[in-house]
Amino acid sequence: MTYRANVRAEWLASLFAIAAITLASPALAADPKPDAVVKNRNIEARVFLDDKIKADAPLAADCLAEGRKWLDKNAADAAASRKQDPQFFKDGGWDFERKYSIRSVVADRYVSLLRDDYMDTHGAHPNSDVNTVLWDKSENKRISIRPFFAETADNGPTMKAMVKAVIASLRIEKKKRDTSETATEEWFKGVEPSLLKIGAATLAPSTEPGKSSGLTFHYPPYAVGPYAEGQYVAFVSWETLKPYLTPEGARIFGGTRPKGDDDQPQ
Repeated sequence: MTYRANVRAEWLASLFAIAAITLASPALAADPKPDAVVKNRNIEARVFLDDKIKADAPLAADCLAEGRKWLDKNAADAAASRKQDPQFFKDGGWDFERKYSIRSVVADRYVSLLRDDYMDTHGAHPNSDVNTVLWDKSENKRISIRPFFAETADNGPTMKAMVKAVIASLRIEKKKRDTSETATEEWFKGVEPSLLKIGAATLAPSTEPGKSSGLTFHYPPYAVGPYAEGQYVAFVSWETLKPYLTPEGARIFGGTRPKGDDDQPQ
């Protein structure tokens, strides 16, 4: 066999081997199946729960119930939009997707979830959103971060300290991205000293098992910067929050933020 023929034979063998691995791999065999879906001429919308959520039946049921309401609302909106402006559907219907994923589990009780949404309504560009859920496994219900703080009054000392730390964190992230020109009061005015207006919070993971290293606040595009800057995450360490904690807050916080957890979504 000539050198050229030998090289060609080896190349073909490698190609067949890669093809065999690809076909055999379950991860590549098919996309994950949605846990709920609406599909018609107006919209295709899907909801996904990660496997850890599915392992907790009450949590999965809660997320799925919310997700289905979201599907139904957007399907109704799409139908109304087609009726009013059918020309915007000439290239097909809307495309929506929601994903629920677990970010942290603290004290084997408090589960922080991210809820990521994607929406394409044939506008100038698709949009995305991010929100959070804090789930109490012992009570099988959603809660806020309120039980971890002695007071959380609007414009009170706790919320003012949180806002100050959030904005400081956002300024650092904007400097890392070379977008400091948008680290302005105008862009941060939506971050207010109120539980309902400071941002969507999660308990950040920690280097200390069972603990949280602080709070992370998650902001979708447009919330604290132009669309092109994407999402932002602000981190507030538990040491900053220590003066304001309840006994339960003092129990669950500790350690430091794990390396790599500060990777920012783009």
